[in-house]
Amino acid sequence: QVQLVESGGGLVQAGDSLRLSCSASRRSFSTSIMGWFRQAPGKEREFVVGITRNGGNPYYAESVKGRFTISRDNARDTVALQMNSLKSEDTGVYYCAAGPKLTTDSREYSYWGQGTQVTVSS
Repeated sequence: QVQLVESGGGLVQAGDSLRLSCSASRRSFSTSIMGWFRQAPGKEREFVVGITRNGGNPYYAESVKGRFTISRDNARDTVALQMNSLKSEDTGVYYCAAGPKLTTDSREYSYWGQGTQVTVSS
């Protein structure tokens, strides 16, 4: 089982940057696909980005492409999400997730963190 803990959320202004981090329990981390999802108030959880086991070929949602960058460090069991040029529509709770394959479908991810709030004021 993989346990995930997110950190780094906060309140920022539009155009600012934030860096989220997700720490995973050692077991199975390096063999898991990692993803970030977010959920805005009153909306369904949506895929943001996913990354393969070796860190290559990240897949971004169109809404964040060019602004967000995902990275992972298997030696430290962490995955990070650098968010630049933040917009008010980026506001939501951000979740780190782990699963067996890279997909935009949240149902395919087996493990989830508790989430971290990101609020972007315009």
